[in-house]
Amino acid sequence: MKTRSMWPVWIGIGLVLGACEPPPSNNDQESGVTPGGSSEGGDTDTEGPADPSLGGSGPAETGEPASTSEGSSGSDGTCNFLCPLDNGDQFFECDIFTQDCDPGEKCMPWANDGGNSWNATRCSPLADNPGQPGDECTVEGTGVSGLDDCDLGSMCWDVDPETNIGTCVAMCTGDEANPVCEDPSTACVNVNDGAIVLCLPACDPLLQDCPEGQACYGIDDVFTCVPDASGELGVYGDACEFINVCDPGLFCASAETVPSCTGSLGCCSEFCDLEDEAGNAQCSGAAGGQECVAWSEDPSPGFEAVGACVIPA
Repeated sequence: MKTRSMWPVWIGIGLVLGACEPPPSNNDQESGVTPGGSSEGGDTDTEGPADPSLGGSGPAETGEPASTSEGSSGSDGTCNFLCPLDNGDQFFECDIFTQDCDPGEKCMPWANDGGNSWNATRCSPLADNPGQPGDECTVEGTGVSGLDDCDLGSMCWDVDPETNIGTCVAMCTGDEANPVCEDPSTACVNVNDGAIVLCLPACDPLLQDCPEGQACYGIDDVFTCVPDASGELGVYGDACEFINVCDPGLFCASAETVPSCTGSLGCCSEFCDLEDEAGNAQCSGAAGGQECVAWSEDPSPGFEAVGACVIPA
């Protein structure tokens, strides 16, 4: 079956190739990110609903809220949404930002453990007549092999596991502190401890204005379009440990912020509109104590109304 890349929520910000199995249930979950067409990961702190229970600084965090569900870190050091992976640089042969490989090679993310989540970088050979961002591309082996036919500073993304065909996407330039995307319609996503540093289409989580087959998810205070890997699951209350395994309009929230979420690191919950008169009634878990709280305590312009349905700390 076709699978989409998933981004780990609690274990770390990251992307992975989707596995053929459905996302783990409440009683059987493994953390990580899998691509099933796409991927993710990075060594960055995430913000989520401003509420401390969301794992952010202030009333809201982002992750996929203040990176809300993606493992943002709270002021007490706990992680409620997207959390950075912590394996240091032991598996990083090169630097994505500086592209410090020898001539004829490029720095690429890959899975050095045979898994389906990017957890390292390597110097890979450049293809003859490599593709440019936006061009169709192919990978060798799997989407996490680190081997493709895209040009220096880009990688094959949203790879179809049946055909190994995807689209070349530009990597961010600049540095970790000041990442740059030349295309103003994209935003830099840094996940999997920095193995994945890509310029992905910016979006609005309340509008869910991404192309078909993708959904608008949040990492830190950035919202980008990522392949929807939810499959038949991903509705409110479903178990999750990856960023993109919840349906469009939902994010993976930490277990303690979703009523009756047990046996799992997190469960899917809704984004909500802070300016909507319905208020907390937008939250399916309102009867269980959920409230619509700000995704970020310091939202980017245009995202002031983005909220997350969580049980406040």
